[in-house]
Amino acid sequence: MQILLKSATIVSENSPFNGQEKDILIDNGVITSIAGSIAPGNATVIEGKGLHVSGGWMDVFAHFCDPGQEYKEDLQSGALAAAAGGYTAVMIVPNTQPALHTKTQIAYVHSSAAHNAAEVLPIGAITKNLEGTSLAEMYEMKEAGAVAFSDGLKPVQSSGLMLKALQYVKAFDGAVIQIPDDATISGHGLMHEGIHSTRLGMPGKPAIAEEIMLKRDLDLLDYTGSRLHVTAVSTAGSIQLIAEAKARGLRVTCSVTPYHLLFTDADMASYDSFLKVNPPLRTQEDVDALRSAVANGTVDCIATHHQPQDWDAKQVEFEYAKPGMIGLETTFAALRTALPQLKPAQLVKLLSDNPRRIFGQSLAPIAEGAVANITVFEPETEYTLSDDRFQSKSRNTPFLGKTAKGSVTGIIRQNKSWFRS
Repeated sequence: MQILLKSATIVSENSPFNGQEKDILIDNGVITSIAGSIAPGNATVIEGKGLHVSGGWMDVFAHFCDPGQEYKEDLQSGALAAAAGGYTAVMIVPNTQPALHTKTQIAYVHSSAAHNAAEVLPIGAITKNLEGTSLAEMYEMKEAGAVAFSDGLKPVQSSGLMLKALQYVKAFDGAVIQIPDDATISGHGLMHEGIHSTRLGMPGKPAIAEEIMLKRDLDLLDYTGSRLHVTAVSTAGSIQLIAEAKARGLRVTCSVTPYHLLFTDADMASYDSFLKVNPPLRTQEDVDALRSAVANGTVDCIATHHQPQDWDAKQVEFEYAKPGMIGLETTFAALRTALPQLKPAQLVKLLSDNPRRIFGQSLAPIAEGAVANITVFEPETEYTLSDDRFQSKSRNTPFLGKTAKGSVTGIIRQNKSWFRS
C-alpha cells in the first residue's frame, strides 16, 4: 500500500526536512521519498488545507475499560479513538476488571491490540488488584511489556507502599505515575471547594488534598532518587511544587489534562455531569497557572485522561454521576483553543517528543528509509465536533456540537494507517 502526503509541512526536530513543505511517499510502512513534488502513481493521495506532519503523538493516560466494561470502550474502539485523535500510541491505565496487575493481563493487552493502527501500551498496577495493600509483581509485568506503573484512577494512599514502589522500579529505571489526591481529604467532594461549591450547595474537594499528596510524593522521590510522573496536575500550588522540585534536580515530570486548561469551577453552575471529573475543575487562577506552565515548559506533556462512561453513568443526578470524560479525539482542538499562541513545534513537543522521551518510546525520524510513525494534522482547520467524528463507544464529552479549530487528518504507523474519510 502506498500513501502520498501532498504539500505537508514537516514538524520534526530530528528530521533533515524540519520546517519544510514537502511531498512524502510511504510504501508499505516505509518512507521511500521526500521531495518538493512526487507523482501520485498508484498511491492514495492525502491532501489538506495547511497539512502538517510530525512524529506520531503519544498519550500517557487513558482508560480503555477492557477487560470488564467493554460496553464503555474496548481495546479496538479505544485504539480507533486514539487514531482519530492523532495518536499512534496510547498508554492505558490498569483500572480494569480484572486489573492489569499480572504479566498475564499485560500479555492480554498486547496480544488483543496487536493489529490496531494505534499502539496500545499497558500501564501495570502498583498494587495487587488495585487494593493499595501490597505490591504487585512489577518486574514480571515490566518483562511482559508494561510501560510504566500506576494504580491509575485510584492513587496510592499509603506512604509506605509508595516508597516501596519507587524503590522497586529504580532497579530497572522504571517510572511511577500518580494522580496526587489524598482521598481522606477529598473523598466526599463533588467539585472544587470554593465560592462556587458553596453557592451550589455541593461538598468540595480542596486544593490541599492534591498539594499535600504531591508534597509527600516529592519527598519520597527525593529520598529514593527514583522517577515519578505526576498527572492531572490541577492547581497553581502544585505547579509551583513541581517547578521547585525540578529546580532541585528531582527526576519528576508532569502532565495536565486538556479540560483543566479550558474549564473552571464556575462552569459547574449548570450541574453539567460531563464536567464532573477527578481531580475537579479548579479556579480561573489555577487555569491561568496551568496555561503558563504549559507554555514555559514546566508541564512536560498533555494527558488526555480519556475516561469513557455510558449514558446511564452520566444522565443521573450530579451526585451520582460517574466522573470523567472522553478526551482522545478532542485534545488537539482543546489545546488549540486554550493556548492558541503555541506554535506547531511546541504542540508536537507536548504531544509526541516529550511523552516518548519520558517513557522510553523511540520514534524514527521523518526521513527517507525510516519506518513511518506519523501524525497528519491541520492546525488551522475549523469544524464542528459532530457525533460522526467520534470513534469511541462513549459520548461523555462537553465538546459535542461545539465549533473547534485544529483537525487531525490521520495517522500512519508502520504498515497500518487510519485517515478521516
